[in-house]
Amino acid sequence: MDDDILLDAGTGVEDLSVDELAAIDHVFLTHSHLDHIAALPLLVDSVGGLRKRPLVVHALAETIEALRTHIFNWVIWPDFTEIPHYDRPWMVFEPIAIGQMVDLGGRCVRSLPASHTVPACGYHLYNERASLVFSGDTGPNDEFWQQVNSLSNLRYLIIETAFPNRDQDLAVTAKHLYPIQLGEELAKLQRQPEVLITHLKPSDRKTIERELEAWAGRYAPRVLERGEVLEM
Repeated sequence: MDDDILLDAGTGVEDLSVDELAAIDHVFLTHSHLDHIAALPLLVDSVGGLRKRPLVVHALAETIEALRTHIFNWVIWPDFTEIPHYDRPWMVFEPIAIGQMVDLGGRCVRSLPASHTVPACGYHLYNERASLVFSGDTGPNDEFWQQVNSLSNLRYLIIETAFPNRDQDLAVTAKHLYPIQLGEELAKLQRQPEVLITHLKPSDRKTIERELEAWAGRYAPRVLERGEVLEM
């Protein structure tokens, strides 16, 4: 969001230059799975020394605990909440609870409920003009739709569809969506945002796109492309 807020820290971060990485002040993580946090250790390591203030990582308490225990533990990676000194760290963690809002100079980020195999959340980003919702990784979740339907200025809905229909049993186990299920979930939507699809398995992208048209076509979903800019 703008130049200084990052939602999740997966492999897409590699598209950013060093200057762009150094401009990021806040990272909002949806959950602790590797494809959503993989770039965070390298991001801090690469630009921590170029910054005048610590990078703030916002996440559920359970996600922060997982990062402390399994990543920033001096075994897998240094603990940058203590580097270069505990009172001058390159990174700080800020726990966020479901429903909590963080105001960053009039740009607001609020966590939304998600249903995944580990504690997880989505995010609602908004200013005085428009809203964007990012589902994060999630299976069916009525509470999520209750929150989404309360947003009168919703412009974009970014929602995952990870698996093709043939892998629906795996999707259910992993708590991801597949096109038939996405169509069922979008039937709960009472607003008319642009629907953007993310988190497709790369090897199944063409199949998922065909199935999205067949099972959710009336909502006109399209795949969110790398490098795309959404105006709010």
